[in-house]
Amino acid sequence: MKLNMAEEEDYMSDSFINVQEDVRPGLPMLRQIREARRKEEKQQEANLKNRQKSLKEEEQERRDIGLKNALGSENKGFALLQKMGYKSGQALGRSGDGIVEPIPLNVKTGKSGIGHEALLKRKAEEKLESYRRKIHMKNQAEEKAAEQFRMRLKNKQDEMKLEGDLRRSQRACQQLDTQKNIQVPREAWYWLRPEEETEEEKEEKEQDEDEYESDDLTVLEKLQILTNYLREEHLYCIWCGTAYEDKEDLSSNCPGPTSADHD
Repeated sequence: MKLNMAEEEDYMSDSFINVQEDVRPGLPMLRQIREARRKEEKQQEANLKNRQKSLKEEEQERRDIGLKNALGSENKGFALLQKMGYKSGQALGRSGDGIVEPIPLNVKTGKSGIGHEALLKRKAEEKLESYRRKIHMKNQAEEKAAEQFRMRLKNKQDEMKLEGDLRRSQRACQQLDTQKNIQVPREAWYWLRPEEETEEEKEEKEQDEDEYESDDLTVLEKLQILTNYLREEHLYCIWCGTAYEDKEDLSSNCPGPTSADHD
C-alpha cells in the first residue's frame, strides 16, 4: 500500500507547483483557432454522413451504375444478338459498319415541354442574326460616312484648285490685256478685283458689284470661259505658261485646253 502511494506523484510537490505557464503572445489564440477548425471539420463530416440523398440523386446513382455495367447473357435482347452471331465489342450490321457503343442516354431533367429547347435555340439564333445585322448596318454606315467625308474633302481640294487656276487666269488676262492697251475687261470678272481702292473706286465697285459677282456662273464655268478667251485672244495657255506665236503653234505644242490635258 505504501509502495503504491510512493509511486503516485504528490500534487503538492515542486514538480507541479513550480511548473511555469507558457505565456508567449498569441499562443492561446492560435490554440482556440485550431480547436474551432477541428470542431468545424468534425461537424461537416457528421453532416455528410447524416444527410439523406434526394430521390433524383439516388436515381442518378442507380442510372450511372447501370450504364457502367455491360449487358450480360441474362439480358434477353443481348442473348438474341449472341444467337445471331454478335460478339461483345463488335459493330452492328451484316458488314460490321454500324455503331459499336450504345446510343447515349439523354435524360431530360427540366420541367419544360417537348420542343422548348428547340424554341430557345431558334430564338438564340434569331438574336445572334439580329446582332450581326446591326453590326453590318453600323459598319456600312461608318464606311458611307467615311466615303462622304473623303468626297467632301476631295471636292474642297478640287474647288480650291479651280479657284487658284481662275485667279492665275485673271492675273494673266489683266497683264495681257494691258499689254494690248485694253483698258476695260470684256467681263468684269475677267480681271482680279483691286486690293486697294479709293472711296470713289469703292462707289464704282458697288455699282458694278453684280457684274463682278456673276453668281449665275460657277468657278469651273468661269475658268473654261476665261482660258478659252486667253487662247483665242492672246494665244496663251496658263498651264503651259507660254504665249504661242500663232494658232498653229498653239494647237501643235499645247496638250489641250484643260488642266487634265497637262497631267
